[in-house]
Amino acid sequence: MQKGETRWLTDLEAAAWIPLLSTAMRLPAALDQQLQADAGLSNFEYGVMAALSMRAEKTMRMSELARVANSTLPRLSKVIDRLDRNGWVVRRPDPTDGRSTLATLTRLGVEKVSATAPGHVARVRHLVFDQITPAQVRQLGAIMTKLSAALGHEA
Repeated sequence: MQKGETRWLTDLEAAAWIPLLSTAMRLPAALDQQLQADAGLSNFEYGVMAALSMRAEKTMRMSELARVANSTLPRLSKVIDRLDRNGWVVRRPDPTDGRSTLATLTRLGVEKVSATAPGHVARVRHLVFDQITPAQVRQLGAIMTKLSAALGHEA
């Protein structure tokens, strides 16, 4: 193959790519719909709160949280403002590094995540895991780990 020549997808690759792309575009909207209806949260907001909830101190630096959430700091800051207005997250300077800001899930935020999680997990289970076998779940995990690594994200 000469430099600049396009390596088009094979029929096999296209047969995998098109449903992957469709799923990647449609799944967040389906999760948003459930989360908005049940909890008044977007999938992104819930993901931010869930990421904080999994930390021992329920706290992360904003820069790390932005990386975990695959977000820019300005977008994350706007979301944290909304979560703060609802009493679910507070923001404060990092005492170990004055240039950094910490986001902390409040007690109300922990309660909101805990109350929201069952419906969210049920929706994820219905849309994804109930559709495939345990062997396919293992394959999916391995595939997504490789793809995530190729994109430069930790699995």
